[in-house]
Amino acid sequence: MSGTYYLTCLWPGLVEIWWRGRLTALPYAIVFSLLVNIYLVARFIYPDWLPASVAGLIFWIGVPIWILFVIRDLRNLPAIMNRVETPEACDLYKAALAQMLAKQYADAEGSLTDMLGIEPRDPPALLLLAGLYRQTQRFEAASLLLREMSRLEVSDAWWLEIDAEQRRLSRQMEAEAVSEDYHQDSSESLISVA
Repeated sequence: MSGTYYLTCLWPGLVEIWWRGRLTALPYAIVFSLLVNIYLVARFIYPDWLPASVAGLIFWIGVPIWILFVIRDLRNLPAIMNRVETPEACDLYKAALAQMLAKQYADAEGSLTDMLGIEPRDPPALLLLAGLYRQTQRFEAASLLLREMSRLEVSDAWWLEIDAEQRRLSRQMEAEAVSEDYHQDSSESLISVA
């Protein structure tokens, strides 16, 4: 893991927001930014706004708390960056794949939803879910999922598979549009004959 990843540890809450998309860490980031801004304004822009002792108190209480958050984030960063590999997730993926092959799409979607509840940014599960959406002709959902997936950092190594699934989706959408046009033309010709 690159050393530049550790820079996100300097802002409390940013590690979980940036690398996992967890909005539960957003309050930490907001409170930290408010405290830093209040201190900077009170210390340098309007020094008479707060007494110097209060500004100093904010600084000397804030710095140790900040250091604790930085240490916590430094320890948690490798676990946050790496996918969660649990036996339950592997079993759910295998079950979802078997259900997809057996064309049990509702069961496969349930298994994939459970798996994504454990690890919401798992590229193989997201790709399988996009394929399931394509197979069940939910083209808009599949397209949206592939678009969102291509924005994830963990999906960088999966660009080839994402591109292949996008091409399969485009081909199936075109075939569906041609089929609809054919059925519409044939029904119009039957109406005109009658």
